[in-house]
Amino acid sequence: MANKLEITLKHSVIGHPESQRVTVRTLGLRKTYQTVIQEDNPAIRGMIQKVSHLLAVRELND
Repeated sequence: MANKLEITLKHSVIGHPESQRVTVRTLGLRKTYQTVIQEDNPAIRGMIQKVSHLLAVRELND
């Protein structure tokens, strides 16, 4: 498993359910095409899986 994940918001949350908007916000993403680095853990993986259609994810090995 990777140490960190690079997560990019590829699509707008406009028109998506509120629960998906909250999940994207919780990941630290606020604008389209914004990228954040998060620790790789089961909680983050679960959030990514919930909104995977909106994101691009890349594993980073330190």
